[in-house]
Amino acid sequence: MTLPILPTLSTIFIVLSAVLVAIGWVLVRKRKIEAHKKTMFASAIAALTFFIIYMSRTVFVGNTAFGGPDDIKIYYTVFLIFHIILATTGAVFGLVTIWLGYKDRIKKHRKIGPITSIIWFFTASTGVMVYLLLYVFYSGGETTSVIKAIIGG
Repeated sequence: MTLPILPTLSTIFIVLSAVLVAIGWVLVRKRKIEAHKKTMFASAIAALTFFIIYMSRTVFVGNTAFGGPDDIKIYYTVFLIFHIILATTGAVFGLVTIWLGYKDRIKKHRKIGPITSIIWFFTASTGVMVYLLLYVFYSGGETTSVIKAIIGG
C-alpha cells in the first residue's frame, strides 16, 4: 500500500499539534508558563502547517472522494461533515485562545483554553479517522473538487 504524501504529511502535523496541546496543558498545570507559551505556539505552527498543506492540496489537486463501500458512504459523509464543523470551530477557538493569551487576558484565556483543547483533541482524532477511512482502510476514490468529493457525483 502506498500512502499519498500530502494527506499523510498534513495528518502528521495535525496529530503533532494535538500532542503539543496536551504537553502545553501539562506544562501550565505545573505552572511552567513560559514553556507552556512556547509549546502552544509550536502547536499553532503545526496546525498552521497542516492547514497550508491541506489548502494547497485542495486548491491545486482537489479532494479525495470516499472509495469504500456505497452502503457506508452516508455514514462517512455525516462523519466528514461533523469533522469539518469541529475543525472550523476548533480553529476559531484556537485563534481566540491564542490571542487572549498573548494579550494577557488570562482570566478569559483560562476559561476557554480547556474547552479549546478538548475541541482540538476531537478535531485531531476525527481527522485521523477521515485519513484512515480515505487512504488506509479503503482505497481513495476519485480526487476532485471539494464539493464533488463531499456529496459525490
